[in-house]
Amino acid sequence: MKLYRLLTGPDDATFCRRVTEALNQGWKLHGSPSVTFNGQTVIAAQAIVKAKPGKFSDKIDLKTA
Repeated sequence: MKLYRLLTGPDDATFCRRVTEALNQGWKLHGSPSVTFNGQTVIAAQAIVKAKPGKFSDKIDLKTA
């Protein structure tokens, strides 16, 4: 199965750390990052995917998969 997550948050060091942590847990970037401005802060988004054996279940915690 292939798992998908979309990481979002202010475009800052914390967001970069979250993406880095996911990459080090075996997730791979999927497509280019996106950014938008909400009137106060630049918000970033990055899709990530990870292949795992088995079948998908709603009980899978994507944050720890």
